[in-house]
Amino acid sequence: MLPQLIAYLLSYIKFQEKIIFGLLGILLGKSIARAPYDEPVNKPYRKLQVDEMPVIEVLEKLDYQMLLLDYQMKHGKVLKPVVRRKNSVVKVPENLTCPRCSAPSSYLYANNGDKGQYLCKVCDCTFSKQNRFLKEAIMKCPHCLKTLERIKERKDFYVYKCKNNACSFYQRNLNKMTKDEKVRFKKDPQAFKVRYIFREFHFDFKPLTKETPIKPKVDLSRIHASPHTLGLILTYHVNYGLSARKTAALMFDVHTVKISAQTILNYVNSVALITKPFIDHYPYELSNRFCGDETYIRVKGRWHYLFFFFDAVKKIILSYPVSPNRDTLSAIKAIDQVLQKFKTIPEDLEFVVDGNPIYILAQHYFAQHGIHFDVHKVIGLTNDDPVSKEYRPLKQIVERLNRTFKGNYRATTGFGSQAGSVSYVTLFVAYFNFLRPHASLEYEVPVTIPELEKMPNMPERWTKLITLAQDFLIDQQSV
Repeated sequence: MLPQLIAYLLSYIKFQEKIIFGLLGILLGKSIARAPYDEPVNKPYRKLQVDEMPVIEVLEKLDYQMLLLDYQMKHGKVLKPVVRRKNSVVKVPENLTCPRCSAPSSYLYANNGDKGQYLCKVCDCTFSKQNRFLKEAIMKCPHCLKTLERIKERKDFYVYKCKNNACSFYQRNLNKMTKDEKVRFKKDPQAFKVRYIFREFHFDFKPLTKETPIKPKVDLSRIHASPHTLGLILTYHVNYGLSARKTAALMFDVHTVKISAQTILNYVNSVALITKPFIDHYPYELSNRFCGDETYIRVKGRWHYLFFFFDAVKKIILSYPVSPNRDTLSAIKAIDQVLQKFKTIPEDLEFVVDGNPIYILAQHYFAQHGIHFDVHKVIGLTNDDPVSKEYRPLKQIVERLNRTFKGNYRATTGFGSQAGSVSYVTLFVAYFNFLRPHASLEYEVPVTIPELEKMPNMPERWTKLITLAQDFLIDQQSV
């Protein structure tokens, strides 16, 4: 009895320890959890199959007054309201109207007694309070044309299923099963995907806007440091991945410039605010092949996700949102930032990603909006399927990008705010696209700008890039 009591007390103490560490992390704005609780969770991805688009039937709205006039002209008499029996138990609510033609309750039959179905005498619409005509459109299975039934509500979408047992899609999947699979299917039907499924997303398309750093407290035109000093700070902090404190110490020890770590962070935030519109709207020359992946970064003591999408041929980072969630909406935002770089979206556009199902759902979402592209999933570390074997070299490119970023980011040990993380990532992208030579490009920068090539050193290139970004903002404001 005593050993069991001691074991119970120890487990309870460990539970309390987790709570205390979590509360202290919230109060201090950073994580102080111990290593076993401080690692991001990597769970295996569930297999996801996305079916083709459903048949969408748009339903026409009618006007009962016009229908009554048409009836009178056609038959030479007025269509009279429904004659009710005096002793009828079932009553049609007076405030009820036909959802198709808006006819009042006087033209409505109680079609099946007290079971809640009604029939409109004007337009012959059969409906209930959960009526299909309240929707703008009906979604039907493309294989059997039966109306889909909503079965689940997720965070970002509704799940619809075809429950018709005679559906050709359902019957074909059943016939493909082996004897063992059929036995398993009878015991656990949820383990098999045999019916047609459609996901309807219920967030708006246009709120997928880019994140912007919060407006900083520092105006670069009024700082005491010289442009060359600012260029040195950015070179040390961004190019070489030094923390703000080490950058401040280096500026004083080597260049005898006294500056605080917080001032450096303020400068970084200000430069990111200026350069981000320039980075996002630059007229890049792009290929049709892009690879994407997400990596972990620390923000306010918690794991966040940085989504990189990268031109595999041109070596240009096009998308870099930071999100607290690794979900479908975040994947859609990341891909949307890539699509915005095109004047005309190529017909042969390809994205290479890992096995995370959010990218397949994102593809399905854009397909619903008339934007089509291919998604190739490279799964695991071995080439167990033809797709992984063919596209793994492209996936390794974005993995190399993640390692490059981690090498620069590691010294920061995380960020104290969302704006700070966006600012740092923005400047890393500016450095990667416009200033950093690439071995695969014969040590040329991905995006060549003649004004930057004329500069003799990296600090001068940083200051020139800031000038170009400022000129871009002025041009945009004058339009």
